[in-house]
Amino acid sequence: MHNGFRSKLPLLLTFCLFTSFLPASDSVLCPAVASDEYYKVARNDGRDGRIGTDGRSGRSGENQNIVVNGSPVNLDLSGKDGEDGEDGEHGDRPDCGYQRDARVSHDINAPNGGNGGNGGRGGDGGNGGSLTVYYSNLADLRNISIRATGGEGGRGGRGGNGTEGCHCHRRSWEVKTCTGTPGSSDYKCTDKTYRCSDGNDGRDGSDGSDGSQGRLGTLSIVNGKEALAADTPTVQLAISELTNKPVNLSKNKWNQRIGAASVLAPGSAIADDYREFEQRLEETFQIVWQERQPITSFGNQAVTLNLTDNKQVEVTFAEDLWVDGNTKNEANLTTFTVNHAIPKKDVTRLAVAEFAEAGQNLNLKIVDLAAKSDAINTQFRIKFLAKDNLYGSSSYKTEYEGDIPNELVTRDYNRFTLALGKLKIPDEALRPGVNVDIEVVATRSLGIRSAKQTISWQGAIRKPR
Repeated sequence: MHNGFRSKLPLLLTFCLFTSFLPASDSVLCPAVASDEYYKVARNDGRDGRIGTDGRSGRSGENQNIVVNGSPVNLDLSGKDGEDGEDGEHGDRPDCGYQRDARVSHDINAPNGGNGGNGGRGGDGGNGGSLTVYYSNLADLRNISIRATGGEGGRGGRGGNGTEGCHCHRRSWEVKTCTGTPGSSDYKCTDKTYRCSDGNDGRDGSDGSDGSQGRLGTLSIVNGKEALAADTPTVQLAISELTNKPVNLSKNKWNQRIGAASVLAPGSAIADDYREFEQRLEETFQIVWQERQPITSFGNQAVTLNLTDNKQVEVTFAEDLWVDGNTKNEANLTTFTVNHAIPKKDVTRLAVAEFAEAGQNLNLKIVDLAAKSDAINTQFRIKFLAKDNLYGSSSYKTEYEGDIPNELVTRDYNRFTLALGKLKIPDEALRPGVNVDIEVVATRSLGIRSAKQTISWQGAIRKPR
């Protein structure tokens, strides 16, 4: 009998191995020799489909410079079309040969179907090329026929299809489990119900988005035959490089016009906005350093110079460097004098130095640890809370909140004295023994930069010495 079973086993195993070729909705029970543990962990979900490759963007049209003399000119500076995105792959069918006739003592979750891959994005269309025309007679531009259209965007690839998950052949079953010795008093049997859950269907992949249409080319016109020199309107360099070193800036100034089609041959395809050259601007910039600290101590701090259309040089320092200075223009030279330069980290280094006196003489002394207060403007705002333990008060009460008038603030080099006793604070909140909670907000500013620092202090008002 055993020999007969062995002779049939290869046929049985062969049948089970090919169950994945059946439709996903079919259920095949394979009473193969395998442990229950195999069915607990072996869930051969369908493989997800591969994502489609994005299409390549189209090449932009060529940029050209031409000089016109009245002869007809035909140009095609159109951008190329973008390529289509690749379709996503379909998900693979799951292996549904997970069930068998034997009633296993665990729940079964059928394998899920594979997800379809997303379609690739279509490539963007190339932009139309730019055309710069040098002329002496504006009417000659009417002999220029140009096509500078943008390329079409490629189509997005289609998403792949998801596949169906496996279905259960049997939804539930009972397995009897017995303990003890049959016939004895300790022999007990229980029935437990187990269930099978269908696998989830795979999701269809998303279609890829279409590529963007390329932009129309642009037109620039110059009244003259000589090619424009390259300009350098913006320069960024380390502040230490400005020592005794003039910087030359230049800018080709253009006027924006509308109606390119009206100056070219009929039927031309190009952006409606175009540029007309007005003039070339040139300016030299130089820095004059008056700050006490040498310019080399600021090392690699960046400075950006920008020449504007009104021939002004804009000077922008790094965010972490505060600079106060003034600009002077003479002929084609812009001079910027630096009076003060302070690292931002040194701006908010105020600290409480002393809380002294009582009554109308109560004052708070604040010191600038960076010793920069001769250059920085400082405004103070205070929140003054008091708690009098003599009268059993257990909480602080706000007695004053607001700006401290300038006349109540004195500065001796880098030490500020705030005359708190002169503020509109009730006398009983200024007596010795009263506990106070003080919050001072200092606003520090230099030129266009400003920052706030909060300084807190708690303690009791002491008797004057």
